[in-house]
Amino acid sequence: MRKMLLLLLCVGLTGCATLNRDWTRQKISQLELSMSQQQVINLLGKPYRTETLQGKDKVLLVYFYWTDLKHADDAVTDDELTPCVFDNGKLIGWGWSFMQDNAQKYEIRIR
Repeated sequence: MRKMLLLLLCVGLTGCATLNRDWTRQKISQLELSMSQQQVINLLGKPYRTETLQGKDKVLLVYFYWTDLKHADDAVTDDELTPCVFDNGKLIGWGWSFMQDNAQKYEIRIR
């Protein structure tokens, strides 16, 4: 009985993680430029992680949201995250191509 409950719990939690990633991907399509950090949090929830990127003349804040699963290895890698980039508290874009373009534009080093 105990093993069955544990199995059901594990399956349920895995399903929740999948639903959460799908839900987040769907919500990202509702993002709009110039949204405040709080509006993004209200829409997408708490980010998986945040990072401040310092450039030559610019400081950008990035919220990373978990939107994909590449390997079921219990490790969340950058390619499983979607970045949302803020400048002075306003959303200026999202996605890795946007982030790469701005890293070059503002001479920001991305790890």
